[in-house]
Amino acid sequence: MAEKNNAPASQQELSDILRIRREKLAALQEEGRDPFQETKFPVSHHAQEIKDHFDQLENAPVTVAGRLMSKRGMGKVSFCDLQDKSGRIQLYARKDEMDAEAYDRFKKYDIGDIVGVRGEVFRTQRGEMSVRAREIVLLSKSLLPLPEKFHGLTDRETRYRQRYVDLIVNPEVMDTFVKRSLILRELRSYLDGKGFLEVDTPILTPFEIGASARPFFTHHNALDMDMVLRIETELYLKRLIVGGMERVYEVGRIFRNEGMDTKHNPEFTTIELYQAYTDYVGMMDLVEEMMQTVAQKVCGGLVVPYQGQQIDLGHWERMTMVEAVKRYSGVDFAAVASDEEAVALAKEHHVDLPELPTKGAILAEFFDAFVEEKLIQPTFIYDYPVEISPLAKRKPNDPAFTERFEYFINATEFGNAFSELNDPIDQRGRFERQVAERKALDPESKAQVDYDYVTALEYGMPPTGGLGFGVDRLVMLLTDSGSIRDVLLFPTMRPTSD
Repeated sequence: MAEKNNAPASQQELSDILRIRREKLAALQEEGRDPFQETKFPVSHHAQEIKDHFDQLENAPVTVAGRLMSKRGMGKVSFCDLQDKSGRIQLYARKDEMDAEAYDRFKKYDIGDIVGVRGEVFRTQRGEMSVRAREIVLLSKSLLPLPEKFHGLTDRETRYRQRYVDLIVNPEVMDTFVKRSLILRELRSYLDGKGFLEVDTPILTPFEIGASARPFFTHHNALDMDMVLRIETELYLKRLIVGGMERVYEVGRIFRNEGMDTKHNPEFTTIELYQAYTDYVGMMDLVEEMMQTVAQKVCGGLVVPYQGQQIDLGHWERMTMVEAVKRYSGVDFAAVASDEEAVALAKEHHVDLPELPTKGAILAEFFDAFVEEKLIQPTFIYDYPVEISPLAKRKPNDPAFTERFEYFINATEFGNAFSELNDPIDQRGRFERQVAERKALDPESKAQVDYDYVTALEYGMPPTGGLGFGVDRLVMLLTDSGSIRDVLLFPTMRPTSD
């Protein structure tokens, strides 16, 4: 049975293909030509490099290697598409230009097999830049057929589960992850250029802190103690500010035992950074410059397409939370005098009441209900209520609010920043209230106050600006990807039943 150059049409056809491919492998092994015994192949050039420099390479000898993606001809002349990390290039093979037995073996190779090729660069009569093969070596046998392409929602799930196949057959997926790597490189380059030091902090932490995010738990056998996978890198990084490092950042993997959707995965990547002797306004300026620098380097401009919108990273708006709520809901919280009045306004405007219905917490609910979905172009929302900002410094002229901002693009929060709280007495009190509130709502909670961090503050931490932002969401924006699963090589998936 001849194998088609696409996915099999039936289960029987698939079974036949699997059998035939294994028979081919067995025959090769019996001949002493086991492809899995090949250990290396010297590659001199990649496909795109040959195309980019064709004038200099024409008629020059090259060695290339990659996966066979198509085969045509198969008489005494064969054409194939070879795919490597850079793209595809055509192979041209003639029986009278190769060892005849080697050519006959090559004709039996399958789509998906990995080969090494020695030959010369040339252009065919039809003008196709190609490699004229003199020798083709089978380096690895593909025992499963490649699909021609993926279709529909069901196959999208397969793409996430079998990312290795997705990368082979969908070039745009490879482009996304190449761009992700470039984004991280440019972020590091920008921060390194500003004098920040990249550091690593613990992923396993000794206890759950009082923050609202739910952690994953594990157990350390040697110490016989429960431990927690970190939900942030903040408190360790600020210890380093106390220690005198002044500018630090970490590209950190974070773990949260919470829901999953197009914007959330249980493990994700953030960058947190801290800079001594600046404040949240300094962090706003840094965000603008950093985002514009990375977009320019990665996308070639400051206006980027995202899910049908044109996002202009060259222009950023700045509003307080009170100003934003007034603009989009008509309610002026600057005129609200009490918690009771805020509760009445929430009921009047059909806004959900928070578990602890204070004026500041209700203001945040109004923001969620009326404002966030309107923030399409880059916008800083600053001056957050103290009730929802346990690590941010209070505003000196209005202690009900903190020097905190979040920035939003396309109705999505991208990052969070503070003028960091460095008063150890205030910090201790906020931590203790936060843990008490958690345990009041969840008596089974194991949350504890991080008293060692309070001790660090007692040694003195300079005025500091801090910022944390999600790398995955930034990659989504700069690659026009609609789901976080599209920018994670191996997103978390429910196990299959088989």
